[in-house]
Amino acid sequence: MLDNQQMTDESTQPPPLPEMPPVITQEPPPLPITPPPVINLDPTIALESLPEKMAAIRKEISKVVVGQDETVNAMLNALFTRGHCLIVGVPGLAKTLLVHSLARLLDLPFSRIQFTPDLMPSDITGTEILEEDITTGRRQFVFTRGPVFTQVLLADEINRTPPKTQAALLEAMQEKTVTVAGKIYRLEEPFIVLATQNPIEQEGTYPLPEAQLDRFLFELPIEYPSVEDECRIVEQHSFTPLTKLQPILQRAEILALRDLIATIPAAPNVIQYAVKLVRATRPTDPNSPEYIKRWIRWGASPRASQYLIIAGRARAAMQGRFNVSCEDVAALAPIVLRHRLIRSFQADAEGKTTAEIITKLLKDTPR
Repeated sequence: MLDNQQMTDESTQPPPLPEMPPVITQEPPPLPITPPPVINLDPTIALESLPEKMAAIRKEISKVVVGQDETVNAMLNALFTRGHCLIVGVPGLAKTLLVHSLARLLDLPFSRIQFTPDLMPSDITGTEILEEDITTGRRQFVFTRGPVFTQVLLADEINRTPPKTQAALLEAMQEKTVTVAGKIYRLEEPFIVLATQNPIEQEGTYPLPEAQLDRFLFELPIEYPSVEDECRIVEQHSFTPLTKLQPILQRAEILALRDLIATIPAAPNVIQYAVKLVRATRPTDPNSPEYIKRWIRWGASPRASQYLIIAGRARAAMQGRFNVSCEDVAALAPIVLRHRLIRSFQADAEGKTTAEIITKLLKDTPR
């Protein structure tokens, strides 16, 4: 016979919990990727018409953003060469509007991420959530895509977020994939990251590591406009500027042009000039100038040599030419090398900027 204590314990025990339906953990179906329509472009006709298309894009963008033709050219160059851009400028210079306008003219999906100190990697890439089927009661993990699943991504003030979140973009920028919970999801092409950075406000920021800076094809400085341009900006101000823009290039055409541009040849002397220029930025190279050994601690890697030729192909095509010249390499060197050179304390003491060092190096390097 049970004693009173045992009977009391059994009577106070909570009833058993109802059995929950099982959680399904099998591999989810892959995310749908929309294949572009297949178009056959005649290489000669397509490349000959590219300068006209570029002029039309610059004309359309000038309706909403004034005086940024060189920046627009560089962004289109990065798009055609599978690259990304770091845009550096103070607030109020229409960096966000410029990127959004370009996406509208290219008829590509656009996403904006405002980087903040509390942003987590899953806020960018997406995460798995547990969903339950109402009819069957079965539960399964479903991947919810983050804003990185787009084609034109604006990473606004990228240096405002911690390195862990900054690194979430590395795989997307380099591999065009996103890995979540051990599963790999592929991004749709074309995919370009246009990141902005404020150069005057450094409190509470996390400077980008060199490995991530090296993933950007160009660093594009945006300066204050001239008096004439600022008057035009004030005169044509609109609260709905994007409604003025009409698409000029389509996704399939961009992909086709990108493949055509990759076939543009570069002569051996042009490749040698690009390599010579990049090697001259390294203070450990015996052929580098004396002022490089004094002003530069670390020079550019071979990736910079590759980018000078790759971007040179796009620059030649955008100007209607069918070969890369040394002039293309020299014109692109400032925005390719700017964020890849680490100045020494001696350069800071002498007041030498990276732009001044590159200009002097271009003048002293024979073609």
